[in-house]
Amino acid sequence: MEGQSGDITVTPANRKCSAVTGSARKVKDNAADWHNLMMRWEKLNEDGFSVAGNIANMRRTRSQSDRLLLDDESSSSSSSSSSSSAPWQQAGEAAALQDECRKLQDVIDKMVVVVTKMERLMTSQRGVQDLEEFQFGPEGRKFPLFHSWSSKHFEDSSRFLLRCFSRELKLKQLILQELAHAATSDLCMVYLSCWLHQPFVPPQARLTLEALLLETGHRTL
Repeated sequence: MEGQSGDITVTPANRKCSAVTGSARKVKDNAADWHNLMMRWEKLNEDGFSVAGNIANMRRTRSQSDRLLLDDESSSSSSSSSSSSAPWQQAGEAAALQDECRKLQDVIDKMVVVVTKMERLMTSQRGVQDLEEFQFGPEGRKFPLFHSWSSKHFEDSSRFLLRCFSRELKLKQLILQELAHAATSDLCMVYLSCWLHQPFVPPQARLTLEALLLETGHRTL
């Protein structure tokens, strides 16, 4: 996702009116939190892609070394020297690969925290919806909280965003499990491409966020 960056906070300057209270205030705070969490996710995605690239490069180098070792072992003149140096080299490569895998695990652990906070936002938005239904009935309030959206619209947007990032997190966790064991360079490239392009976070997710920010007054037309 590209575009505006940096934290959004609720201030009198970016409110539709000077006194946003009750459900409107809660929804507006949630919108700011959605923005901040999605920007945090994007930073983590960039960090993770860098580490995943390192892992893929190590796997490619290891595969090349293995092929060279097999070639050397097929020659009687070089087999003795290869057997004495290869174990040390392989041990160092394995340790470096393990270190990069730990770094990627750390990135994913932070992504888990982000998604957990998104789940809390969804719970909060559902609470606003329940309160609105209790106060105004199933049809909701007669006039919208901000411009045109009903409280149900806010809940649906939150649910869509949470579903996108929950699915993407599962993909990231799968890539972590498989990348260091990829059998070919081509498969490594597939994993890297999936990490970078985030198939479960479509452009509609960014559009949903921008619509949410516009509706609540964090963005202006």
